Formats: sequence, C-alpha cells, structure tokens
Amino acid sequence: MASEVGAALGVPITAAALDRSVGAATRAVEGAPGVAAGRSDRERARVYLEALFTGAGVPVGRMDEVARTLQRLHQDWHLWCRTAPGTVEALDRLRAAGLRLGVVSNSDGRVEEALEAAGIRDRFDVILDSALIGVEKPDPAIFRAALTALGVAPDEALFVGDLYDVDVVGARAAGIEAVLLVAEAAASGPECRRVDSLVALADDLLTGGHS
Repeated sequence: MASEVGAALGVPITAAALDRSVGAATRAVEGAPGVAAGRSDRERARVYLEALFTGAGVPVGRMDEVARTLQRLHQDWHLWCRTAPGTVEALDRLRAAGLRLGVVSNSDGRVEEALEAAGIRDRFDVILDSALIGVEKPDPAIFRAALTALGVAPDEALFVGDLYDVDVVGARAAGIEAVLLVAEAAASGPECRRVDSLVALADDLLTGGHS
C-alpha cells in the first residue's frame, strides 16, 4: 500500500513509516470527540487514515488525493490483507488448542475476500461483515450474532480489536471480555487488557496466563 499510494502522489512513503504511524492514528480516532463511538465507520476511517498518512509524511492538504487513491487501489486489490509477522502461526496455535475463531468487521462487504487474499480465510469458522449483516460495531447486535454463529456463550468468548470505543465497548455491551490490540501495549490507555500482537495473545492464553 505504501509504495502504491506514494507513487500516485509523488511522495516517498515507506511501509515502515506507516507502521510507525499506526499508534498515533489509533489515538487520533479515540481522541476525536464523538468519532470513535459515533454513527459512521466512514468517519472513523477518515480520521484514522489522515493521521496515518500525515504521520508518514504526506501533507495534510493532500488527504483528498490519498482518499481517492486508496479507493481506486482498493477496488483493484484488497489493501487490508497484510498480516503481521507470526499471525498465521498464532492463529494455528489457537485452533490447535481447540478454540473456534471468528471475525467481526466493519467492512464494505468484502472482508472475506480480503482474508482470502491474505491467505488466512481457512483459519476462521465464522466471518461477519457489517455491510452484509446490516449493523456495525460498536452495536452489540453484531457481537451477539457472532456468538450465535459460533455457538458460544458471552462468558466463553474473547474479542480482540484495535479501537477501544468500537471494539472493547461494543464487545463488553454484549457481555464479552475484550482485549485491545495496540502497538504500544505497555503505554497508558483505556482500562482493559492490552497486547501488542496475536503472538503475544496466543502466548498469554496458551501458557496459563489467562483462561
């Protein structure tokens, strides 16, 4: 994504620069009044992407160009299909331990295709896409739908997400324990469990740290 957007804008952007901006972009969403828990996932995405790309060196005045470029590229191939190192192995470890895995995503109807493109679709038993379900996080209804599809009770489930007001608040409203996946897991932030990777979560769950 970095090189393609950078080439389209004539601005040098690296994947490393985007990675370094992720924490700030997440904080920007959660710090914007009414955005994180607001009505529109589109608005949350706008705030996130603006902080992500300005942090990577794109002038703020070019954010409209960034949005158009991302939309065009996303139509051709899925932008959100890169997995962090160790993700596949962590998912395999969780499945091997007998856990059922699902995805609950505020997406555009193509999250299953994105998971296929990332090569991890077969790791998940259930995939719920807000565009197809008709309700999006943080509405607890979409979390309850996932529980029903997986055949588990709220106190048997654990939800992992990267936005507190969308993922953690929504999951808790459905009676589900939640973990916040953030790059700076040790930094101060909302009151909840925090991990910096799925590898760390798998280690925690499978070595007796948590049930």
